[in-house]
Amino acid sequence: AYGKSVGDYVDYGGLLGRAPIMEVRKISGAKFVNRGGRIPAPTRSLTN
Repeated sequence: AYGKSVGDYVDYGGLLGRAPIMEVRKISGAKFVNRGGRIPAPTRSLTN
């Protein structure tokens, strides 16, 4: 969001509500990609 900094909130209005501005990490995603880029599903989803 233009003119906002980390910790500020952006109000989208209506059903979208508001959201905090978060810091974007500048680390490499190489380890994640080398793992296959998969995030395991939560255990709870196995009971659906």
